[in-house]
Amino acid sequence: MDLIPYKTPKVLKQFFSSYVWDLYQKNEKKLYLTFDDGPIPGVTEFVLEQLKQHKAKATFFCIGSNIKKHPDIFKKIIAENHAIGNHTTRHLKAWKIDSKTYINDINDCQAIIQEFYDTKSTKKLFRPPYGQISYSKFKILEEQGYKIILWDVLSKDWEKNTTSKICLENIIQNTKKGSIIVFHDSIKASEKLKFVLPKVLEHFAKKGFIFDKIEF
Repeated sequence: MDLIPYKTPKVLKQFFSSYVWDLYQKNEKKLYLTFDDGPIPGVTEFVLEQLKQHKAKATFFCIGSNIKKHPDIFKKIIAENHAIGNHTTRHLKAWKIDSKTYINDINDCQAIIQEFYDTKSTKKLFRPPYGQISYSKFKILEEQGYKIILWDVLSKDWEKNTTSKICLENIIQNTKKGSIIVFHDSIKASEKLKFVLPKVLEHFAKKGFIFDKIEF
């Protein structure tokens, strides 16, 4: 049986209101596409081409080690005026590691990002891998000027038991004004991503939505 991809429950957003789950504005018909785990050759470049075709902007939550491996792709994301977020250097799970190691890994990623990317936002964007973050780690990051970006709609494009069709239907049905949608520009997600992303862009563009990047 297919697993239904995830939409964040309203009660969870209310309970953890310090995190950014969506960017709803009553008079703005905007959506926020985000891509985790890159940059990855072939996959990230496919995403960039699709975004360019629809004049869409997005936010890329990059892994520091992947930036170091593929700096030219990272530079291309920046050159095409997308936003950059931090996704740790080594894709660590916050619930399985001590605060010092975790925060140092995030700051190492930020240092790698800043070699190429001079952010104009007042807040550094951070998305915790697996959506895992403890309150103590959050407070440290907040004090260091990070904004924690989670999501409204999770595509589960990496999930092998979710079909491309289910992935697409979930996004179409659950996305609304201001939704932050999670994709992954990774090898594991690439098959579903290449099926779903063009259709999502086309569907919502026809409905008059603008695809914007996340900035604070």
